[in-house]
Amino acid sequence: MSVVYKDDQEDWLTVCLKYLLFVFNFLFWVGGAAVLGVGVWTLVEKSDYLSLLASSTFAVSAYILILAGSLVVVTGFLGCCAVVREQRSCLSTYFFCLLFIFLIELVAGVLAYVYYQKLSEELKQHLNQTMTENYAQPGKEAVTLAVDRLQQDFKCCGSNNSNDWMVSVYISSNQADSRIVPDSCCKTITPMCGLRAHPSNIYKVEGGCITKLEQFLADHLLVIGAVGIGVACLQICGMVFTCCLYKRIKMEPY
Repeated sequence: MSVVYKDDQEDWLTVCLKYLLFVFNFLFWVGGAAVLGVGVWTLVEKSDYLSLLASSTFAVSAYILILAGSLVVVTGFLGCCAVVREQRSCLSTYFFCLLFIFLIELVAGVLAYVYYQKLSEELKQHLNQTMTENYAQPGKEAVTLAVDRLQQDFKCCGSNNSNDWMVSVYISSNQADSRIVPDSCCKTITPMCGLRAHPSNIYKVEGGCITKLEQFLADHLLVIGAVGIGVACLQICGMVFTCCLYKRIKMEPY
């Protein structure tokens, strides 16, 4: 009687572990979709701004999340197959896939956090130089478009303020046609509107574009870090459930 009860108890535990892994796979897919979505959102929504950054850490973090999110779709399917078939080889493969994706997401989260710490200093050192030296220069079309979009999206003018443009290569050249600031500084863009630097005509924002861009990037980095580390922690549960089911299947007689 005790042997039968023990076998029934073991079967019940195995079934519970199966259902737990199925639930985890569903959450895993949802988390993977979130990771993939955040990565794509980061690169697509304001991709123009990447040309204004001195390092590629921000973009690398996003690409890592896209890779991890894509792998989640394949791994989630493998997890379902492993649970249904109850094969130890499938479970062990699934476990190592989870571990690999866990490490990828952890790296993305750590990169985002580290870059978040040095973001302010990088922008202070490089943004003003990039805007004043590269705007409207040959071969720097990406920077020009990024600066124009930055100033229009965030309703700002210049890195720190509109006076930054006075020492820029563009304003000092004949190409500017006596403009004081680029036309993208204007509240309402019209041809040659940059001739007037009055607050009624151009954006005069406290802290300039550097403050706006820093806040925008910081918000994105926090989301990247939170999603990456959050889903990575969820995968720890999946790895624990996988190990437990692997052990149960191993203990059961063939």
